[in-house]
Amino acid sequence: MTSMPTHARHPNPLDSSAYGVARWRRIVAVLMLPVMTATTFATAVIPTQALAQGLPTLGQSSAADLSPAMERKLGERVMREIRADPDYVNDLLLSDYVNALGSKLVSATRKVGIDASQSFEFFVVRDAAINAFSLPGGFIGINTGLIVTTRTESELASVVGHETGHVLQHHIARMLGQQAQNSWIALGGLLLGLLAGIGARSSDLGMGIAMGGQGLAVDRQLRFSRDAEREADRVGFQLLQAAGFDTYAMPTFFERLQRADSINEAGVPEYVRTHPLTTERIADMLNRSRTAGYRQPEQSPEYAFVRARSLVLQQKSASDFAAIADAQRTAIRTQTAPNVAGAWYAVALAEVKQRRWEPARDALERARTAFGGTGPGTPSLAVLASDIARLSGKPDEALRIATQARAAFPLSQAADMAYADALIASQRVPEATKFLQSQVERYRSEPIWWRALAGAWAAGGKRARQHEALAEQYALQGQWMAAVSQLKLARDAGDADFYELSTIDAKLHEFQRRYKEDKEDEKEFNKQFG
Repeated sequence: MTSMPTHARHPNPLDSSAYGVARWRRIVAVLMLPVMTATTFATAVIPTQALAQGLPTLGQSSAADLSPAMERKLGERVMREIRADPDYVNDLLLSDYVNALGSKLVSATRKVGIDASQSFEFFVVRDAAINAFSLPGGFIGINTGLIVTTRTESELASVVGHETGHVLQHHIARMLGQQAQNSWIALGGLLLGLLAGIGARSSDLGMGIAMGGQGLAVDRQLRFSRDAEREADRVGFQLLQAAGFDTYAMPTFFERLQRADSINEAGVPEYVRTHPLTTERIADMLNRSRTAGYRQPEQSPEYAFVRARSLVLQQKSASDFAAIADAQRTAIRTQTAPNVAGAWYAVALAEVKQRRWEPARDALERARTAFGGTGPGTPSLAVLASDIARLSGKPDEALRIATQARAAFPLSQAADMAYADALIASQRVPEATKFLQSQVERYRSEPIWWRALAGAWAAGGKRARQHEALAEQYALQGQWMAAVSQLKLARDAGDADFYELSTIDAKLHEFQRRYKEDKEDEKEFNKQFG
């Protein structure tokens, strides 16, 4: 169940079109470091060179010219499109979990002597394909399909660790520098081939020289991509071990994907296509695991519920939710469910999606029983219980559960949002507003909290402040015209005093200036991917 308050849901005037959705996926495909073949090189290397030329300071062939600040800027530009995509999973329970998992791996860099001074953001994409990807600037995307396919938290951590390795080693920055050089080799070969063909009147000679130039460039790119994958494997393995996960999970999971590749060519996992798995890489990880030795990893109790939640959230229709609920009940009955508590949780969430509150409540109670223990259990159990109570017309019960969850899980944004939702449902709007104001101070860069605050202001009849909060949300998402429109609505709402109007006017001028600057940057960006 989404953790957004009902009052906080507002249409986004700049939601991406199908064109926009396709564009960010094309950009990600360019940046995912697949091993290139001779047939793909000619079309792939030149757009990457164009990318290098299209952003400030990226025009030189040296990868060192891509500073950490520019890496972050490039990543944020792509993330702007991803966040506007309907398949971006704006679910705080999943976000809390993947960022906690990623932070555990990043924190392990101190133990292995790797510099991890940059910030990281881990996010989830609604896609059944088994895949994950890294972007410049520390952004790492994880498909719901990958979470669902893994069998242990260590398997999921092994893939996240690999992607973290790509970021820590600045592979994308290095790739841009490498391919900038490669494109000149290829273009130089083509030019020499043309001149040789004219001078010698021999098209064969000209073609031979041209193909020689492209062959050298392809060889350089192949070696770079293979080296990058091996390096990401080894860094990921170090992080996996230092963070206390099962190191055997990496070769085990990769080997399972490789078998899927060889068994069914038509259904090759996307992760295999974008991160080609070789017997050499898997053997290297297996040997490292044997050397490291085995120790029993501690698996987060949230993993099973996050896996179940991902399974449900990647569905898109009522019939899909019904099918998931039936399939999980069958798996429980036939004792084929890998985790009974997780299976019942999937049933409960699927029933919530169908607005069937009693079956949802029953399934969640069965999940809690299978999980064992007392109290809130885990954030996933507590938040879903609060959501079910609130949505089924029991706001006091929802608030009681959410209050307990906040006390038990003080770092859970999902529990905090459930508390805000329950306050509003209980008609305690001033308390909700005060709480959400503290949250936007705590998480100033998180648009979801500004959107929730806008909902609270709306519930309290404060129209100017509602639109001002929405303007802050859109500004954080880089949607400057939407932000400007909201500020104009705030100015015209009629319930702002002199000081509030002064603040609104100052923000309006600032956002208009930022919009002009952003349009100039976007022109350059669109030249490459538009």
